[in-house]
This record gives sequence, C-alpha cells and structure tokens, in this order.
Amino acid sequence: MAATSSTANSAFSPDSPPRLPLTPDQVQHCSEALTFFIDKLQMPHILNQEFAHLQANRITPSEMRRSCTVAFDNVNMNKNRYTDVVPFDKNRVVLNSCKDYRPAAKGYINASFITTSSSESISQFIATQGPLPQTYEDFWEMVMQNRCPVVVMLTRLVDKMVKCGDYFQAEDGPREIGNIHIVTKWIKTIDTSLVLRHLEVKYKESEEEPMSVLHIQYPEWPDHGVPNDTVAVREILKRTYHVPPNLGPVVVHCSAGIGRTGTYCTIHNTIQRILAGDMSALNLVNTISMFRSQRIGMVQTPDQFRFCFKAIIDELEDLISDFNTERSSK
Repeated sequence: MAATSSTANSAFSPDSPPRLPLTPDQVQHCSEALTFFIDKLQMPHILNQEFAHLQANRITPSEMRRSCTVAFDNVNMNKNRYTDVVPFDKNRVVLNSCKDYRPAAKGYINASFITTSSSESISQFIATQGPLPQTYEDFWEMVMQNRCPVVVMLTRLVDKMVKCGDYFQAEDGPREIGNIHIVTKWIKTIDTSLVLRHLEVKYKESEEEPMSVLHIQYPEWPDHGVPNDTVAVREILKRTYHVPPNLGPVVVHCSAGIGRTGTYCTIHNTIQRILAGDMSALNLVNTISMFRSQRIGMVQTPDQFRFCFKAIIDELEDLISDFNTERSSK
C-alpha cells in the first residue's frame, strides 16, 4: 500500500479520498479473504470460543507489575489515566526530551508501539491513552519525535465522564502547549460524523518547517461498545490508505487506548496485510494475541471482536466492487 508523496498530500485534503487502485492479484487476495470472513461470521459459536480463548490467556496482575516497572514508578503514576492500563517496558514509547527531567521518569508516556510486520507496506501504530492535561506536551513531543502523520481519536472528550483531555483544539487561533506550537489549517465535519483537522505542529523557537498532522476524530464510537455500522471506521481507513506507512507510525487512541483502539488497529492491519498478500492476516486471534503482547487488553469485548469481522468484510466488498466498477468503465 505504498503511496507517492503526491498521494500522501491528498490524505491531507478535506475532499473524499481517491479510490485505492488494486492489482488483479490484490483482488484475488481480497476475494479469498472475503469468503473466509463471511463464512466465519456465520459461526457465532466459533467466534465466542475464539474470544474466550483470548480472554483465558490474559496477562495476570503479577506478570503485569513485573513487565511495566516504568509505568508503575511513583514519579509516573499521575501520567496514567487508568492504573490498570499501562505500557510494557519492552515496547513503550520513550520520549527523548520532555518536561519531566527526573531520571526515574525515564521519558515515560502511557503509549505502546504496536506492530505485526517489518514490511514497509504495513503501518506501525502507537496505541495510547486519551491525553491528560499534564501529558499534553508529552503527547505532542511523541508525535513529533516519531514523525507521526496521522492521529486517530476514537472517543469524545466527555462521555458521561471525562474520557480524554482537549489536547488539540486550536480553532480559536494558534495554541501553545509547553514548548510546542499548534495551528489548525482547516477543520471539516463529514457525513459519517468524523471530524477532520489538518494541524501544523512545531517547536516554539524552531526555524524548521512545521510538521503536518491529519487528526481524525470519531466521536460517535461508544465507550466499550461498537458503532451501529462500519461506514465511519472504514472512512478513517480510506483516508489513511494514501499516507505512506514508512512516513511514521499512526497514533491511535480512545480513552484507555485498548478497546476501540485495538479494534481499529486490527481492522486496519488486517486489510493492509491482505492487500500485501499476507494471508496469515485471516487469523484475527493471532493478530489480537500479538497486539495484546504489546499492549494489555487490545480489543476488549466480544462485540468489538465481531465488529472487526464486519468492518473487514464490508471493506473487502468495497475494494472488490471499486475494482469491478473501474474495470467495466474502461
């Protein structure tokens, strides 16, 4: 799913993204995968067993304490939105420079690198919590250090209670968060209820060109639940297709950064791998197990697990249908 820089620029446009041109091989992979997933979705007892298997292999609290020592250090505890959702030491995002200079902080942010492949055609993710006021600067530091072109936000700021801090709103003019300067170039709410923002981010004193970040917010995805249909989630996917995966990781967050976040990462990763011809992507249990070995509890509920199948089926159907339309119009 490589893209040239010109197609990358189209991702930072409020217009509808162009269709993804597929090769006949890719259509073949999509068709095989589609048949497999449709059959699987018609066997709810198998899906229930698979999710039960995932839950039975969850990490224990004592294993978690041993694997997340930096997150549980007293100097970092107030940087965690939830004390039971923290990153593992082995793949946490480490900030080079941040406002917490205490040596024990060790560049801590509640964020995890998530990957299934070293291939340049498969996106890496950073799964993270909804930023807290005391971690806004750390969040943007992370985005800039890792050159993250896209931030996918799958939550409201408030849903009965505060789910995420307002770390991005610069609509009323430029916003400064610590050493970081943010400007909103444009903002657009589209039919699927997504809110798109093109942000430019830079260090205050820096002479360098600001970095462009596409911020995609899906406020209608309910906490612990699933959307009524897959349209908006797939709209996010269609907009990220045109961002070259080798630019930098895609940041994905909800409130805790595991349920909705894990669900989106599973859908996005599975479609990309199918298009790359990696048919091991058909095993969602393996994918989610791999994600859970990198961040606790990715894909939290049986409904979210089923939703992965539905969204993947709908997207594969769309890709095949686009290809057929394109071919018949020639």
